[in-house]
Amino acid sequence: MLIASLLGILLLAGADQLIKYWAVTQLQPVGEKPFLHFGDFQILGFRYLENDGAVFSSFSGMRWLLIVFTSLMMVACLIYLIREYRKSKLLTASLTLIIGGGIGNLIDRIFRDGLVVDYLDVKLFHFAVFNFADCCVVVGVVLLAWYLLFGERRQKPAEKQESKNA
Repeated sequence: MLIASLLGILLLAGADQLIKYWAVTQLQPVGEKPFLHFGDFQILGFRYLENDGAVFSSFSGMRWLLIVFTSLMMVACLIYLIREYRKSKLLTASLTLIIGGGIGNLIDRIFRDGLVVDYLDVKLFHFAVFNFADCCVVVGVVLLAWYLLFGERRQKPAEKQESKNA
């Protein structure tokens, strides 16, 4: 299970970089492309954007702080994954998504002069432009929160014993 998770991390980060390569080579020259729509009603589009901050451009221009913070978080998540992967598939999946997405954006911060490539633009309502790595991190954090709030760890000792006996 751990090896599958580590391969998943590499695949997620690799997929993120491939999509960003497409965005840089194909989307950047045109700026925007429609993607998902019904007639003239736009739902989701592609728009090339470079972000030098974090969520909603917070910490804009603080490249090294973001690199150090993201690196520390990825190491902490990786240690947690290695120590706890046997506990739950949900925990393993959530940490795999967080680490894969975090590494995808970390690669941009390090090798693109601190700029993260974003390209998904929600047209249905005004929202931030984001990327695949961001989606992985958000879904991973939601799953991790679910696990921490409602997962196996929250069972009372008597309930754990009953589930083992069943």
